[in-house]
Amino acid sequence: MITGSIIQSSIESLKSITKVDFCVYDTQMISVASTFTPEDNIKEFAAGFIDSPADAQVVSGYHLMKVYDDNDLMYVLVAKGSSDDAYMVAKICVSQLQSLIAAYKERFDHNNFFQNLILDNLLLVDIYNRARKLHIDAKVPRVVFLIESDIEHDNSSMEVLKGMFNRQYGDYLTAVDEKNIILIKKVEANDNYDSFEKIARSIADLMNTEAMLNVRVSFGTKADDLKDLSKSYKEAKLALDVGRIFYADKIVTGYQKLGIGRLIYQLPENLCRLFIEEVIPDGEDLYMDDENLKIINKFFENTMNVTQTAEQLYIHRNTLVYRLEKLEKATGLNIRNFDDALTFKIAMMVSNYIDYLDKKD
Repeated sequence: MITGSIIQSSIESLKSITKVDFCVYDTQMISVASTFTPEDNIKEFAAGFIDSPADAQVVSGYHLMKVYDDNDLMYVLVAKGSSDDAYMVAKICVSQLQSLIAAYKERFDHNNFFQNLILDNLLLVDIYNRARKLHIDAKVPRVVFLIESDIEHDNSSMEVLKGMFNRQYGDYLTAVDEKNIILIKKVEANDNYDSFEKIARSIADLMNTEAMLNVRVSFGTKADDLKDLSKSYKEAKLALDVGRIFYADKIVTGYQKLGIGRLIYQLPENLCRLFIEEVIPDGEDLYMDDENLKIINKFFENTMNVTQTAEQLYIHRNTLVYRLEKLEKATGLNIRNFDDALTFKIAMMVSNYIDYLDKKD
């Protein structure tokens, strides 16, 4: 619903141009905005005016007019002055208020529609009926992006995004909470994962430079029909959670390339704990310092190539071999062997997941 501050700003702007004072009452005769204080009897006349069939009335030097939302009475406008000029200004004010109501209602309806749509709160028949009324094309391919900031965002964050994505291009933005924004992005039929990743990276760069926020951006798969948007949203949400746990160094995560992290995330907690106990009896050995983790991750990045890893870490090859042998003694896994390397990598990810669950609890 349109706020009192918006109405106040509107009538003050009109008064500055026309020099006519206004007062706006709601249907409970509560003043929601005013540029002057009407006489007490005017409020009584306005209360009686609500029940009359007339849409306009002149009383004691004031013009009274009704403001509608479609066929529903929303406000009573009181304009000071009984002249024809005051009447015309009052008509303009009514028209302006009704246009504001329609604009804010449309925005609310779009947000409300998409929020209910992605949360599966709409029946299939309601999806298409409401989309038709809101002039939303049901057969346009779209992708859901989730933007999560590290701190609470304000309205300026949404305004920054609206500069790049808006309804004119078939895109819709809605806030989930203080830290999360949903973008429903219209895409082309031949767009693929790489196209969506570029969009996600542009969002992250925009929020960092314009809104001064560090964000994580995730996205689901393409939905060719409105009814499939909830699936894309759930995929984006899963990608955000999985990325936060397993790929903390990445600011962009797409559902299609979550890899083994998605599999681990969907495993029962007791099965994950059992796996750690079976693979490495002393599970605490996985909680290594940052230096060891850096070496192991770099080793995996270089496809277990000892020489290349040592060069990139600026250490002697024998030093790296010694570190790996020390790890083997501690864990019983020789990560220079493919099977052991695979087991250790999975164990590291499962360990991170268990740590996440413990902190969450």
